[in-house]
Amino acid sequence: MKKLSLKALEAFQTVFRTGSTTAAATQLQLTQPAVSRLLASFEEYVGFALFYREHGRLIPTEEAHALSNEAEVALGSIERLGQLAQNIKNTSIGSLKVVAPVSFVAGLLADVVAEFMRLHPNVTINLDSRSPDSTRELVAHRAFDCGFIQLPERHPGINATPLFQSQMMCVLNRNHKLAQEPQLTPSNLAQEHLILLGKGRTSRGQIEQAFRDHNLSLRPKIDTHNVATACAFARRGLGIAIVNGALAQQYLDQELILRPFAPTIPIEYGFITSKHAPMSLLTQRFMEHCQQAMTVSASRSIHI
Repeated sequence: MKKLSLKALEAFQTVFRTGSTTAAATQLQLTQPAVSRLLASFEEYVGFALFYREHGRLIPTEEAHALSNEAEVALGSIERLGQLAQNIKNTSIGSLKVVAPVSFVAGLLADVVAEFMRLHPNVTINLDSRSPDSTRELVAHRAFDCGFIQLPERHPGINATPLFQSQMMCVLNRNHKLAQEPQLTPSNLAQEHLILLGKGRTSRGQIEQAFRDHNLSLRPKIDTHNVATACAFARRGLGIAIVNGALAQQYLDQELILRPFAPTIPIEYGFITSKHAPMSLLTQRFMEHCQQAMTVSASRSIHI
């Protein structure tokens, strides 16, 4: 048996509904002879006549009636397939698995994801928080579709796209004696209780170097491991936290303020995906959304 032509099936169903090859040709935007050929092709495919002519109209046979329902189902499925493909192209449906640092997930990313889901209500997102090392491995091995990491990134299994830039900022209680300073330097902070994120981070090394450049030693009062905790201590007047301004912005309130740390220590974050698979359309759309939204948010934190 020869292969069924989708066009022939569509021609049969349209003639069945309209009772005329001329009317069917108008609906299908074809010529009348073209529709007649398609109908003849479909009759050849099934092996029997499907219409007989009566008073200038094509009257469907009993066999045509039997086939029509299935033809309607088949054409409906093709239409739904096309709509599904369009939805996938427009990222109207699908699911994403995203991994990021804890402070990133709780604040900056939460707002970005909320807006993305408002724009794409049929998309589902699984959002998890892990350590930077774990984030790299999970994305590289495709356990997650994408993630966020501080750049530079040198993992051999990861593609990293620059996302936004921020800088180290000082978080302090509004009533602190240094709250009126436009920026805070190692000289300002030498005698203050400092709250810093744990050793081993690139930014921590840069802060230590800034103090050494001023011939000052850095002796933090509190070491912690995430921005939220550092800001909580600063709010209670236990010291001044030096943290990523973009991530600290979410914790500002009537008691906490941000002041730039000088010299400027830039921080860049990247959007990471696995090198072992192409980025899906949905992941690409999410990345573009993040680039736009996070650039605006990070810029706002720098100019507070």
